[in-house]
Amino acid sequence: MLAAAALYALDHHVDRLADDHRRAARLAAELTALPGIEPVARRQETNIVLLDLPDAYGIAKEVAEAGVVLDVRGATRVRCVTHLDVDDDGIDRAVTAVAAAG
Repeated sequence: MLAAAALYALDHHVDRLADDHRRAARLAAELTALPGIEPVARRQETNIVLLDLPDAYGIAKEVAEAGVVLDVRGATRVRCVTHLDVDDDGIDRAVTAVAAAG
């Protein structure tokens, strides 16, 4: 099932990967400008953003109420992924929700 989705994306959405990467870089930059949030990687080259933050579970629960999903990877680590369904307004909502959490 995942392979079929990947093949479809390669056939129909490769041109817009640059948008996902641009949004991921923006998300990483804006979130790591917030106090207590550190990037796992200093250079953002994909649509996946890994962050270390205090109380990943608590923050993820709070932002979920705003419709933002953080993939918790441990007590202090989250993964964020930009994709076809994440636009610039979604990045704004995510940053606002994380900034208000805690």
